Amino acid sequence: MEFDLSFEQQALRQMVHDFADKEVAPVAEELDGTGRFPYEIVGQLGKLGLLGLPFPEKYGGGGADTVSYVIAIEELARVDSSVGATMAASISLGGMPIYLFGTEEQKQRWLRPLAEGKCLGAFGLTEPGAGSDAGATATTARLDGDEWVIDGTKCFITNAGTDISGFVTITVVTGWQDGKKQISSIVVPGGTSGYTQGPPYSKLGWRASDTRELVFTGCRVPKENILGQPGSGFRQFLAVLDGGRVSISGLGIGLAQGALDMSLAYAKERVQFGQTIASFQAIQFKLADMATEIELARLITYKAATLKDRGKPFSKEAAMAKLFSSETAVRAAEQAVQIHGGSGYMNEHPASRFYRDAKILTIGEGTSEVQRLVIARLLGC
Repeated sequence: MEFDLSFEQQALRQMVHDFADKEVAPVAEELDGTGRFPYEIVGQLGKLGLLGLPFPEKYGGGGADTVSYVIAIEELARVDSSVGATMAASISLGGMPIYLFGTEEQKQRWLRPLAEGKCLGAFGLTEPGAGSDAGATATTARLDGDEWVIDGTKCFITNAGTDISGFVTITVVTGWQDGKKQISSIVVPGGTSGYTQGPPYSKLGWRASDTRELVFTGCRVPKENILGQPGSGFRQFLAVLDGGRVSISGLGIGLAQGALDMSLAYAKERVQFGQTIASFQAIQFKLADMATEIELARLITYKAATLKDRGKPFSKEAAMAKLFSSETAVRAAEQAVQIHGGSGYMNEHPASRFYRDAKILTIGEGTSEVQRLVIARLLGC
């Protein structure tokens, strides 16, 4: 395995690192406090070519590999997870279903503007009665002439309710075969009659990312908005989630790295009992554990990304990466608060924001419990 990043990957890391420090970090606290969606930052991400980073150039993307994409997500999450999550959700959940399963016309219509940073994409899988059990999808779509008529509700959906949201790809039941649901994927453009978005959720973390309930009531879209063949949606969303887990891993690594960076800097400055707290073994061990876990999380994530780029099976590695990276982020954020003491518990300190932002990583795109089930099954259990 090659452990050195290419020149292009190193240059990308530095570019996104500098952008995050200069443009994102100064407003992160305000975004978290107000819940304001960062349109200006998303616009800059588009101009930098980051919103289409892993997609081919012929669709307006950057043609980068998955490792490069993870690096970019890392560097954004290092200072603010809401911004990182907005980019990750648009790419891995919004754009990837169309890239993997769409027709050429669908890619030109929806993927190109997303990759060019002109709009955001969303993916609607979760429902009030279908979370970890995604096969319990209840939203339906029936053919009426040349149109699909959609009825149902999706919840906890990212990027669907902003002023620049272009479309959402949703899973729907389009029929039954041998007593089993036929689940399909259908693209619903923003502004379609019968498609409404609820108000933004009030969340523990990721407060500046857009997350809402979506309601479809007699919503009509053209027959050609389906991705692939009817009934192929279950296989499609499993493939999308594999890639999405690598994306979540990048968010976890970035958050954990940011927690370590701020903790190390604080420990070298904070004086107690006549010396910096970095000189105390109790603090040194916390920092050492954080650094070790981050490095291990990064390695398994890059391995999963590399396998994906090589066209090899990567489901097990993606689940391992998502599980370990997300739980590493939670532990790192908790230790960051502990190292900062009372200051870390204050809302105005980044440590408290990191602590709140970390928890969703063990829930979204498959809980830690689901990841362990996936890994166990792929081990042959």
